[in-house]
Amino acid sequence: MDIQEIIKKAGVNQLIAAFDLLPDILFWVKDTDSRIVHCNQHFIEHQGYKTLEQILLKTDFDFSPKHLAFQYVNDDKRVMEGYIVTDRLELNQTQQGELGWFSTSKHALKDHDRNVIGTYGVTRHLQKTSKALSHVRAIEEPVKFIREHFHRQISIDELAELAHLSVSALERRFKKHLAKTPNQFINEVRLENARKLLIETRLPISQVAYQCGFSEPSYFSKQFRRLFGEIPSQMREQLDD
Repeated sequence: MDIQEIIKKAGVNQLIAAFDLLPDILFWVKDTDSRIVHCNQHFIEHQGYKTLEQILLKTDFDFSPKHLAFQYVNDDKRVMEGYIVTDRLELNQTQQGELGWFSTSKHALKDHDRNVIGTYGVTRHLQKTSKALSHVRAIEEPVKFIREHFHRQISIDELAELAHLSVSALERRFKKHLAKTPNQFINEVRLENARKLLIETRLPISQVAYQCGFSEPSYFSKQFRRLFGEIPSQMREQLDD
């Protein structure tokens, strides 16, 4: 019996249920409108539901804070355009509403003719994965500090001092565990918070930029486009549609 026949006989449900054998793994499949069309039981319960039927055709806007849902749906769009997310380290909400470390990978879902028909992905909660957590702890204090003080100037020297490392050692650890420099991470945290303010408030864009640590609105718009694929005013226009 070849692999295709095995898969056919097993059925999609059993294959997806296999993800429930792995601790802290959330698995999902979405259509081109970012609606859930399949997922494992861990994903269902993480979102506060009990059965697949309760979550079918819902989007992230049905169970995540608006600014996070916007991020996930935009991510889906980018993935369907060819962008691949592989083992990305994120600090997101746990099932209990607290912040926790997660690792996410997602790809475009294609049919037999190679047409994109949606996305699929896995998110792993790192709380019970000691090896992964040991990697996170290497940069945990600087990351926490950046998230709490992103609105002001942050020097690499003070981050290195927090981590009890030299500047070069700190930069190596950020590159190893987050695949970016400390300055790149600071910039992304500022932009994430700016996006949250753009979605949840009606503050002028210049004020959003200032509150998130950007002194020049033009630079803010340029960096925002680089990370999210559109300028702040375009994102605001989408929300008003």
